[in-house]
Formats: sequence, structure tokens, C-alpha cells
Amino acid sequence: MAALATKGERPASGSFIDVPQRYLASAPFKKLDASTQGWQKRALNAIAASDTGTAPLALMQPRHVRRLRDEKADTPAAANTMLKALRTLFQWALEEDIVEADPTRDVNRAQYVTKGHHTSTLDGVEQFERRHPLGSKPRLAFALLFYTACRREDATRLGPQHICDGRLRYVQAKNEHRKPRLVDVPVFPDLAEAIAGLPSAHLTFLVTDYGKPFSVAGFGNRFRAWCDQAGLPHCSAHGLRKATVARLAERGCTPHEIMAVTGHQTLEEVERDTREAQRPGLADSAWKRLPAGRRDPTAEAESDPTSGKPLAEMKKNAPVARQSEQKCEHLCH
Repeated sequence: MAALATKGERPASGSFIDVPQRYLASAPFKKLDASTQGWQKRALNAIAASDTGTAPLALMQPRHVRRLRDEKADTPAAANTMLKALRTLFQWALEEDIVEADPTRDVNRAQYVTKGHHTSTLDGVEQFERRHPLGSKPRLAFALLFYTACRREDATRLGPQHICDGRLRYVQAKNEHRKPRLVDVPVFPDLAEAIAGLPSAHLTFLVTDYGKPFSVAGFGNRFRAWCDQAGLPHCSAHGLRKATVARLAERGCTPHEIMAVTGHQTLEEVERDTREAQRPGLADSAWKRLPAGRRDPTAEAESDPTSGKPLAEMKKNAPVARQSEQKCEHLCH
């Protein structure tokens, strides 16, 4: 794309520097929650600072969008974030009659495989609690995340004013200006114990060493450090949210019951977070549906398909099976 201005000149009207600046000052942008504003602004500013910045937005073609995406091939998640920000910008520009077409419409997202955030296990939960006892800031942070399934941006804002009559009530930070979601859950006894162990005179339960509320990024970094101190390098604040969702699913909670706790907006979101947790139980249920008979692996262990003699003999006589089992245990931990 040809540049319309040299370095140091005022950006031309309609350029990729000019239009995003107007979008960032618009009412629709200001209605977004802070985290969404943050990643959109960073992505658009990065493009504006590149060679594309002084080019006219209206001349952007799908091939230009693909080039920007492919320049981030080594970081596909960042490429998709950039693409998502571009789509939002062009949708706004169409409404404002700045452009006549959206070149991002037919551009595919970068494809990559990810397992998402590590889901904390019950063993990991107990390990964290042993390292960080009641009365400590890490323990209170853990309790807020684990016993409410809140996001880290909510954990940094929760305070005594959100508790009334034994219930925790708050509006989630995510989409609070577009689709506000009220969460109303009972205060779990373990959470009440953690709050009582570290009383707060502030509007937030969690404050920095200087008595100020945590920023979302700052809290995420501190919690990451607390997990490292507990010997849990793969755990994170979001991993605790997923762990709570998994426990609710394992105990037979319906998707709508889980949504009431977590504030998920759609059943698809709940299914995504519970799929991994439910898989072992579903496998056991499916296994037990096999017809009973001499070759039925569950015939000698109807209540537990892993406790019968066939598997015991396999473990005893098959070194390869033992090696595979050890690998599985390593992966699970």
C-alpha cells in the first residue's frame, strides 16, 4: 500500500493513522470494557506505527490484511488479535461511511493448536494452600478465584461492599458496558474464612503493598509468582476458574447452574470449559454400556473398570504397560 505522507507530516484524513484515532475517541469504543479497549488499542497502534500507517484505509484489500496476518505467523494468537481489532475497526468505519467495504471479511484466522490455560488439579489446590496459609494475601487471592470462579479483573475489584446477607453480588467487568452480567452467589465457608483471616479496610479485598488496588496485569503477575512459590509453575488465575468449572461439572451440575456461578454468556462457553473435565466420567459411563460377557472388561469390576483382574494381570506381565502408565502419571501431574 502506498504511503500518502512522509515521516513528520500530519496524517492524511482517512489514513490508517487518522481513522483508528477517530475510532478510539468514538462512543462505541468508550462503551467497551477496559480490557477490550486495551487489546484493541495496542493492536491498532501497532499497525499505525508500521509502514501501513500512512496508507488510506479505504484502499485496503484482503491481500493487505493477509500480509499483516502472515507477518505474525510466529505468534498466531497475536495475529488473530490483530485481525479481530481490524474487523471491529472496519465495521465501525462502514457505519461512519469512511469505507465502502470490509477487506477483513474473507480473511481467515491464523490456525494453531492450543490447550488453553492449564486447569488446576485438586492436588495443586492443596499444594497451594499448604504453601500459603490462612491470613496471607496469596491465600485470600486464591479463595476469591477458586470459590467464586471469578476472572482476575473481577478479583481485583471485589470488596466488602459486594457481600450482603451471606451472598456475593457483583457485575462482571467483562462486557459490563455492553452486556452487563450480574453474579449472585452464596459465600462459600472457605471463602468466608479466608476473608476473615485477612480483614480489609479498603474497598477491595486485595491491595498492593502500598495499599492500592491491583491492576489486572499486576495481579496476574503476582498470582503467577505465588503459584511459582508453591511449586506450581503451570497454574494461573484463569486456571483456577477452569478448575472450579470442572469441579461443578464433575458433581453433575447442569450447564445453566454453572452459568449462574461463572457468568458465562453461552452454553458453548460452558461446554468448552467442561469438556475436558467430563471426559473421564463419560468414558467410564460408555464403557459400562458394553454387553456383559466373558470378554467384557468390566464384568469383574462393574463399579470400577480399572480395578478388575484383567488389568491387574496386564500390569504384572506387561512392562510396556507399566511404562505407559508411568508416562500417564507424569502427564497428569
